[in-house]
Amino acid sequence: VQLVESGGGLAQPGGSLRLSCGVDGYIASINAMGWYRRAPGKQRELVAIDIDAGGINYAGSVKGRFTISRDTAKNTVSLQMDSLRPEDTAVYYCYALGRLTPGADVNIYWGQGTQVTVSS
Repeated sequence: VQLVESGGGLAQPGGSLRLSCGVDGYIASINAMGWYRRAPGKQRELVAIDIDAGGINYAGSVKGRFTISRDTAKNTVSLQMDSLRPEDTAVYYCYALGRLTPGADVNIYWGQGTQVTVSS
């Protein structure tokens, strides 16, 4: 199972970008999907996550600017990023928590990462 990301790139401050992520391969169930990011010289941090029966959580720095949307039927997740700031520059990683087969242990899956650069 792989998480395949698309989107990202270069945006000006105040601009918008959209990231998308889908599952390539079979997975029995997914309990959560979301996005993390790692800025240069910093640790990876949660951006937004959609959890079954747990709702949606955003990092405080992106709340009101980013919107996560998840399609549980298609196992996809998107991140609409508006009002981008230079400090949003990072590699963004898709995340999924799920079971490969029914009854199996829960595993964490990561996308390969996509670069987002916000600069004038």
